[in-house]
Amino acid sequence: MIRTLIVDDEMPARERLRQLLASHSDLEIAGEADSGTEAMEMVSRLRPDLLLLDIQMPGCSGMGVAACLPKPRPYIIFCTAYDRHAVDAFELHALDYLLKPVTRARLALALDRLRALSSGTQEPGLDRAIRTQRTGPVRFLVRSSSRYLVVAEQRVLCFCSEDGLTTLTSDHGKYFVETTLNELESWLDPARFFRISRSAMINLNAIVEVRPLAGGAGEVVVKGGQRLEVSRRRFQDLLQTLRGVSHRG
Repeated sequence: MIRTLIVDDEMPARERLRQLLASHSDLEIAGEADSGTEAMEMVSRLRPDLLLLDIQMPGCSGMGVAACLPKPRPYIIFCTAYDRHAVDAFELHALDYLLKPVTRARLALALDRLRALSSGTQEPGLDRAIRTQRTGPVRFLVRSSSRYLVVAEQRVLCFCSEDGLTTLTSDHGKYFVETTLNELESWLDPARFFRISRSAMINLNAIVEVRPLAGGAGEVVVKGGQRLEVSRRRFQDLLQTLRGVSHRG
């Protein structure tokens, strides 16, 4: 059964998608959201297999939702009245991009594509796509009070694990993110993000200084002056990476 979350700020659009999905016996509607913020909360709580996702919505847009989904990531089919976002959508590894009014035939074609991709594997499509194509820019969704903010990759300084929670430190603040360091390490590009210890990962482009410490460990200074310790096991790998030598091969 493909558990599906419908995300659209317009009730008629959600009703139409419900009607179209009714003829697909292998789909179950897990819930509906009328904003990007509500969608993120429901994805974390319901863990759907598929998002039927509008783009222009209050709060966080559909693009912001897609860019920052926590693992395990569902498949995404964008359903929108605007064609100008199609390139951005496929850069975010969307399964399909449907223009409103969504037709029964076009939705069926997208769902057939989903079934073909998911056949024989338990790995969500976005996870597979991100691991095999990690060269594009990344954005992160962070919680700030009662709302979500989208933080661009170039603004990220580091991620840290503190008391079982993951924080993102950017050039304009510190926020909690709904993922673990292990998950981040598994899908972020190792040419841009480096795990310096069990409790920290840094944006390599944010490093301004590297200092050796006694015993083979080290320390990095990132933009803004924050200092982070590099474990002895990872310090030489970090130096090689900064020299442009892959530590993975």
